[in-house]
Amino acid sequence: MLGIDVKKQNEKLIITWQLTKIEIPIDDIQDVLFDDTYGGEEKSAIRIGTPYATTDRVIIKTISKTYILFTTNGHSILNKIKSYLK
Repeated sequence: MLGIDVKKQNEKLIITWQLTKIEIPIDDIQDVLFDDTYGGEEKSAIRIGTPYATTDRVIIKTISKTYILFTTNGHSILNKIKSYLK
């Protein structure tokens, strides 16, 4: 697996990248959107992936944390996560 992968399993969003695996309860997700800043606006956010000038930044805001996904297929990941929230 080269990039970030997201999937839904047992009402959780599972994010995997390299040796990292993060599980977020679907009910905790409040918003999913793009961020056009280089490193993300929220300084305490959990960053997943490698930030480059050409990568997309997908923000996942939950009840208690914010995650920034640095990826080259941002639209695909954003749409996939939003489909899980319905």
